[in-house]
Amino acid sequence: MGKIITNERLNEDFFLLKAEAGEAAEKAFPGQFCMLRAGEEYPLLSRPISIFDADPASGTLSFLYKNVGKGTDIISRMKPGDELELRGPFGHGFPVHMTGRTALVGGGVGIAPLYLLAKRLAERKAVSGTAADGLTVDVYLGFSGTPVLKEEYGAVCDALTVNIGGFVTDDVDPAAYDTVITCGPEIMMRVLYRKCLARGAGDRLWVSMEKRMACGIGICKVCTCFTADGTKTACKDGPVFRAAEVFYDEAAPGAEQEAGS
Repeated sequence: MGKIITNERLNEDFFLLKAEAGEAAEKAFPGQFCMLRAGEEYPLLSRPISIFDADPASGTLSFLYKNVGKGTDIISRMKPGDELELRGPFGHGFPVHMTGRTALVGGGVGIAPLYLLAKRLAERKAVSGTAADGLTVDVYLGFSGTPVLKEEYGAVCDALTVNIGGFVTDDVDPAAYDTVITCGPEIMMRVLYRKCLARGAGDRLWVSMEKRMACGIGICKVCTCFTADGTKTACKDGPVFRAAEVFYDEAAPGAEQEAGS
């Protein structure tokens, strides 16, 4: 359990919650998630929410989320001082040791886990210097409505592109990057993978799979993913995978030609 510090509504879609998390704040890794629950009898199951930010110094975690159902609706109405059931962090996160040009591409609430990754990469650059490994980080954010947190994302990257009402994947040239990381609706991530294939960059893309989850530790199998290596769970084996592993069907003969047509 941890007390809520702030729970702010940012626009018609997004909320930003900060809560006491103790040791979880020290363990949190970019791309991981926590299971959150308001502590009431209903709904019974916790909700998997990506970690937006982690501050080990204050022992807090922040979560950027949307009100999309009963569970998140209850959480959205919680006030500072309320007790929040918080378990985690869970899952395997993003790669963080990349060098060269890196693109982070988020759509909708899929932008949430990209902030902590960009922040950690910016901290690495501040310590080692950009010239050490040539690392640059460009962030692409796609919104269907009013954008949020542009200043925050802009402060932790080299270049920020915001797409409102269009397709953020149109703004990205995968061939210009050594690593591409994305989170958002599956159709968006598949489109980006097809674009990577067409540009000869299929091996550069990592995706964070958004799935319904019940336990968060790989027991219930609700979040099963079909991969090139058999079935895996998004909560335990992921949520981050190489795109070629979970979108292996896109790499079938003729896929690259179709993606580039």
